[in-house]
Amino acid sequence: MTRSLALSEALVARVFRSVAETPGPPHLHYLTDADYDELCDRLCAEVPHEGFWLFAYGSLIWKPGFEHVAAGVARLHGWRRAFCLNLVFWRATPDVPGLMLALAPGGSCRGVAYRMPDDDRRGRMMRLLRRELIAHEDAAWLRWLTVRMADGAAIRTLTFFCAAAGDPDYVNLPFEAQVGRLAKAVGPAGSGAEYLRNTVLGLQASGIHDRYLWRLQTAVAARIRADHGLD
Repeated sequence: MTRSLALSEALVARVFRSVAETPGPPHLHYLTDADYDELCDRLCAEVPHEGFWLFAYGSLIWKPGFEHVAAGVARLHGWRRAFCLNLVFWRATPDVPGLMLALAPGGSCRGVAYRMPDDDRRGRMMRLLRRELIAHEDAAWLRWLTVRMADGAAIRTLTFFCAAAGDPDYVNLPFEAQVGRLAKAVGPAGSGAEYLRNTVLGLQASGIHDRYLWRLQTAVAARIRADHGLD
């Protein structure tokens, strides 16, 4: 049964403001065209014999932007969804920082595994990399991980943003601090609240309920209501 979100479109609209594009953080080491070529060639050479699969747990579920020939709900063990990456651009600013969803070690989560077409593998890989990565620090969070499909099949999948303590920009904030950031952060790409809402809706559409994100959207909705005098 589909449950109504507390974090409504109207509440997300309360957070919105227009934010101009700004350069990314100066501490990042940005990928050059040659870097993308090298990374793409390496990953294409590592594609398992069963084909090119991608595991999505966040925005790639509700906004995939790529062709696929098969898709199914899959469980990833050893990693969980978490807003654990410090964000000061894209959906945030340096003065009002936000958080980015990633995978953190421990637990498990369900997402969607996509089987990519076999043709133009390099072109498909390159488009994914240029969409998801801008810096060497991002590339360090790429993993080939094994997920378990509903029928029990084990599939090796490419997975973006697998973070851990000690990684650049990794943060492990208390729940209320996460709520505060996601209720306020806005950047040129939109708000943290909008991203959270879209992710929960995308998971719902795939038949996935994430207790952490559900609790988070409820709390973010309450914080926005309080901040705007709606209670």
